[in-house]
Amino acid sequence: MSTYIYGITAASHPGLPEGVGGVGDPQLPVRVLREGELAALVSDAPEDLRPKRRELLAHQNVLSEAGAAGCVLPMRFGSVAPDDDAVTGVLAERAEHYGERLRALDGRVEYNVKANHVEDAVLHHVMAGNPEIRALAEANRKSGGGSYEQKIQLGEMVAAAVKAKEAEDAVALERVLEPVADAVSVGPESTGWLANVSYLVKREAAAEFLEAVDQARKDLPHLEVRLNGPLPPYSFVEPGPAEPAGTAAGGADAGAG
Repeated sequence: MSTYIYGITAASHPGLPEGVGGVGDPQLPVRVLREGELAALVSDAPEDLRPKRRELLAHQNVLSEAGAAGCVLPMRFGSVAPDDDAVTGVLAERAEHYGERLRALDGRVEYNVKANHVEDAVLHHVMAGNPEIRALAEANRKSGGGSYEQKIQLGEMVAAAVKAKEAEDAVALERVLEPVADAVSVGPESTGWLANVSYLVKREAAAEFLEAVDQARKDLPHLEVRLNGPLPPYSFVEPGPAEPAGTAAGGADAGAG
């Protein structure tokens, strides 16, 4: 049977409290595979595993319980190896890397920040800051809306100005949050978001980071800023040596191979 991997820990990690189950219906028992100074939290992999809410919560619960007792390198939901030997083989092969990551991420959590523009507010900014757009909009208004070509020209000018404002605001947001973080991982671009960034933050600095997010919301009121966390540091499992804040640090899906 295939082996489902939840996360990687130090071999000295105390493991999970009794009764914590993993994915599957009924929930499959979680066990520990040790190899040298490392260990993996695993269970049998259920057949036809799907990212249903119940399964996602079970995966997250294992990581939360394990993280409460010590540093865990979280694997993405659905990380499966052919068998237990394949898992311990990867632990042996990548022992130096995983050991470095455990040391770098110990006592740290991830916060994901996404931001987009409040449409009316950003249009106000664009109009206020661009005399050429204001002049064309006023000319169109006075002429009863303007010709088709003038409307197209105005729309293109506004779209370009909003795009430039997105890039400007993404930098401004990161500038407020980066000083409080140990490392930064820029996520994939997604429709509707001008920023999708994960921050690695010391647990004792969490309150300071949350204050920085609130400050960003005050400084940039034309942005909608969404915060998710604290999370296991998914985006920081696979980079090399710990990156300083302000440096993109990977963020690829992490698996045991």
